[in-house]
Amino acid sequence: MQYMILIHTEPYPAPEPGQPGFDEYMAPWLEFNRTHGASGALVAGGQLQPTETATTIRRAFGGGDTIVDGPFAETKEQFGGFYIVEAADLDAALAIATSLPLPAGSFEVRPLLRDVQM
Repeated sequence: MQYMILIHTEPYPAPEPGQPGFDEYMAPWLEFNRTHGASGALVAGGQLQPTETATTIRRAFGGGDTIVDGPFAETKEQFGGFYIVEAADLDAALAIATSLPLPAGSFEVRPLLRDVQM
């Protein structure tokens, strides 16, 4: 079964590519990708730009759309990225999620629906 791991974290200073410390910062993430990619568990993943780049569309029942710069929710944590993993069950997906090298934050792990038509 496939699960999505949604990664939420408070913003923290991370070095940009080419800056000192970037390779050290990325090393555990690359190791996570290698380990779970080699096992066949890693299906997809992505990192998002900071919340300042977000645009939110809010739609109300019977009403129109409201477009707002930034995220809709006022919170310290931001949705920073995701992984889609193949795991035998929720416990296996949780084991993968807890091996993420994020220093602080939360991970939401949810099963994907298999019958969605594209």
